[in-house]
Amino acid sequence: MVTIEEFQRHIHDKYSARDKQRGGAATFVWFIEEVGELASALGGTDRVNLEEEFADVLAWLCTLANIKDIDLAAAVERKYLSGSGPTGFK
Repeated sequence: MVTIEEFQRHIHDKYSARDKQRGGAATFVWFIEEVGELASALGGTDRVNLEEEFADVLAWLCTLANIKDIDLAAAVERKYLSGSGPTGFK
């Protein structure tokens, strides 16, 4: 099983040069496109496609985090796994 940290590093190592050229704004557009594809897959019955769209959204989220130099694993730990946890609905 891969950790968030390992997957984010993999995305960085494989795609960072291209991602930095594209920049944050254009990458966000790609991310939103993938979220739209996930939304469509959620309404369907194709489990394989649904899994692929979840994976795509995670990959593009890692890309955005890499561009902004955010450690997703650390951010998740601080927000959701600390003693106090998040406030509100999430």
